[in-house]
Amino acid sequence: MISTNQFKNGTHIEVDGTIYRIVEFQHVKPGKGGAFVRTKLRKLDDGSVIDKTFRAGEKFRPVRTETKRMQYLYDSGEMAVLMDNSDYSQLEVGREVVGDAMRWVVPNSEVEVLFVDERPSGVQVPSAVEMAVTETSPGVKGDTASGGGTKPATLESGVRVEVPLFVNQGDRVRVDTRSGEYVSRA
Repeated sequence: MISTNQFKNGTHIEVDGTIYRIVEFQHVKPGKGGAFVRTKLRKLDDGSVIDKTFRAGEKFRPVRTETKRMQYLYDSGEMAVLMDNSDYSQLEVGREVVGDAMRWVVPNSEVEVLFVDERPSGVQVPSAVEMAVTETSPGVKGDTASGGGTKPATLESGVRVEVPLFVNQGDRVRVDTRSGEYVSRA
């Protein structure tokens, strides 16, 4: 059993038969009354977030989690198709599970898939990725007189980001996947 004083962000717990991931938590000790833990939990099934308060010391069933390196093969509309590199088995994971992370992944690249109780529950991508710029308008000489600027660019995965004016089509850029911001040329 896992107690409220062992909570960590990212830990999975089971509450009333439903599995949740702890997004954030806060231990509160009011001047009067017993201590409690205020949490924000993400439901594993549909991704909805709820606020829930627990008494300090309450116990929950810990949920077994495991990460596995898999290769992203292709997108089939509502599903992302992944392949296990050890036994070459394919796994289809729904859009609601992989979420926004797949926009930073190009086919045939490796991703970390999080399994909770042997069910895929999320995809973890690196904090920064390198991709080629497939489409952007050319930078015009003289545009940088006011200290620089940015322009929209489409990367090879189809995601649009703001890049500096000196970046051209075909260049490889490094982008932060958490914020979606340009970091540097690769």
